[in-house]
Amino acid sequence: MRDRDPQGRPRNARPRDEYGRPLPHGAEGVPRVPDDYAPTTEQALADARAFLSAGRPFHAHEVFEGRWKCAPDDERELWQGLAQICVGLTHLQRGNGRGAVTLLSRGAARVQRYGTPYDQVAGLALALEEGSDPAAAIAAFLDAL
Repeated sequence: MRDRDPQGRPRNARPRDEYGRPLPHGAEGVPRVPDDYAPTTEQALADARAFLSAGRPFHAHEVFEGRWKCAPDDERELWQGLAQICVGLTHLQRGNGRGAVTLLSRGAARVQRYGTPYDQVAGLALALEEGSDPAAAIAAFLDAL
């Protein structure tokens, strides 16, 4: 059963490891992005870059998801696409190459129309394969972002 707040909305109360995998309740996980995180564009990019620099694309995905939820309508595809690319990078870290490629391509399709640097980000995402090195992929994505 999923954790919910008093209003019945889903919440991410379970701790997670550095790769975003859920841990048992009561376990010690890494700090999480709060459910009510609503960053500006600049803050979302800075926070996501920090997580990517630490090799934590799942947490960068949570940052982009936070921005996606509060962004103007004309930007939502961008933030959703960046979140999907980060989940794709997470799947690479976890050894799920097939899932990674699927999410990387979905994310690339969303971000490529936003111009520089997002067209480059999309190209990098589309060039990744099931056996791509996760650390190298994260570094390339960070450099392009």
